[in-house]
Amino acid sequence: GQGYSDLHFIIPETVDAIDFGKGPYYQNKGNFATAGYVAFKTKDKLQTSTVKLEGGQFDTYRFLGMLDLVKTKNHNAYIATEFLSSDGFFESSQNFNRMNIFGKYTATLNNRNTLGFVLSTFGSQWDASGQIPQRALDSGQITRFGAIDDTEGGTTARRNFALNYNNIINDTSTLKSNIYLSEYDFELYSNFTFFLEDPLNGDQIRQKENRTLFGFESEFEKSFIQGSTTGSWQVGIALRNDQSRDNELSRTLNRIETLENIQKGDINETNLSAYFGATLEWKYWTLNPALRVDYFDFQYHDQLASNYAINSQTKAIVSPKLNLLYTPSNDLQLYLKTGKGFHSNDTRVIIGNERTQMLPASYGTDLGVIWKLTPKMVLNTALWYLFVEDELVYVGDAGIVETSGKTQRQGIDLSYRYQPLPWLFWNLDANYTHARSMEAAPGTDFIPLAPDLTISSGLNITMKSGIYGNINMRHLGDRPANEDNTIIAQGYTVTDLSIGYQWNQMRLGCHIQNLFNVAWNETQFAIESRLRTEPQPVEEIHFTPGTPFFIKGIFQIQL
Repeated sequence: GQGYSDLHFIIPETVDAIDFGKGPYYQNKGNFATAGYVAFKTKDKLQTSTVKLEGGQFDTYRFLGMLDLVKTKNHNAYIATEFLSSDGFFESSQNFNRMNIFGKYTATLNNRNTLGFVLSTFGSQWDASGQIPQRALDSGQITRFGAIDDTEGGTTARRNFALNYNNIINDTSTLKSNIYLSEYDFELYSNFTFFLEDPLNGDQIRQKENRTLFGFESEFEKSFIQGSTTGSWQVGIALRNDQSRDNELSRTLNRIETLENIQKGDINETNLSAYFGATLEWKYWTLNPALRVDYFDFQYHDQLASNYAINSQTKAIVSPKLNLLYTPSNDLQLYLKTGKGFHSNDTRVIIGNERTQMLPASYGTDLGVIWKLTPKMVLNTALWYLFVEDELVYVGDAGIVETSGKTQRQGIDLSYRYQPLPWLFWNLDANYTHARSMEAAPGTDFIPLAPDLTISSGLNITMKSGIYGNINMRHLGDRPANEDNTIIAQGYTVTDLSIGYQWNQMRLGCHIQNLFNVAWNETQFAIESRLRTEPQPVEEIHFTPGTPFFIKGIFQIQL
């Protein structure tokens, strides 16, 4: 009932900035902002119109067109289109294609008011080979890129509208507001257990919904000076309503025949929120207290019930937050961040189950330092802790959410940025985490698939001659795949490379994924399945193979 979060509707070249934050410490971030959040902002205007062509292995092609429609002092408008198709690297073609159209208009009405709106639409469809069991690969029954059931796949589409209005009321007060509407269609066919439940037809399932999201956000901010203390205070309100029609989980055969409806119904979920926060600055200190209140109304109409009824539950949660920063110089900052967050449960699970946690809370804290060692070198490191009141795991093939009880995670983060030369940049990010269930016996308290060690690093060059490039490495260590750590999800280290040359208005380059052709597993789960020829089910790692060596060429021209 939560829907699916994907980035298919984003055209990367339209993104102007990416914002992110760790932990539940931010007053304007609510549902699901537990371990952190990521947000992006699209460009208000284009420097030039652009055409880009990409082509690579596995019959992969991409066309991008970005057209500058209006560019004046107070008005900017552009449209971007993207088409992408690929057969994929699997033995059975993925037949993937996606079409994106994105338009944005921004107007400066006067020196105090700006207005902008976005319209976009996209559609995508694909076939998939799904996860495969390790034993089928070990026995030679299939290769890494083979399939047990290659009739998986799906379609999805989204239409978006957003309107933003910013008003500078006076020299100390501002008002920012936005309203959005999104229509979202989704249909996904999967087979996780093969012939475990149905030895004759197989265990293929269909997950399907038609969802409409509507919402608005508005924040008022006022700055002030009181003696030696300067600062500001903010108050905000928000509404989000999700209406999911014909939310369905069914057993199917070959993506054609419906064998059984497991769940089918209509969801209406409303989230009202308000927050108040302040930022107080005194000498070297900055204090940021905040309080957030969220109210939820969960409604569900079960279409498989014999009698018509709309069942509902309501719940509210209060989330205090407090951040303290100490900045003795422009080169050093110490910080302590604390806060409470939450994530909502599946509406279908909440209804009729009074014991179910509706809004499990999370509590986090970060103790860290940002240190600019030299003008070209920055270090950020932190000790952190995250407690989750109830770890929820969605089981797609059963349409249920399993509760795993209280969990805690603690670890250390390290981020390092260095620019040794004007044209050379190096970044390093590493995180070590110790994650455990608090309600299980020692030795059986591992959190399945919780990462222990993650590392990413990259070198980037941008030369005046027009040569540019980057090489990026990402590492994910081995991690437990089940509660007693008897099944291991294998880690990996993958390296990507991009190189190119720009002259005048043209750019020619190439991008290589998995430069060293490492055999790595992307999605991994420890589940029980049964092959057609097996008398008994087996529990082991099932995985989706990661991208092998993949090279594509890129040609871009600015008009």
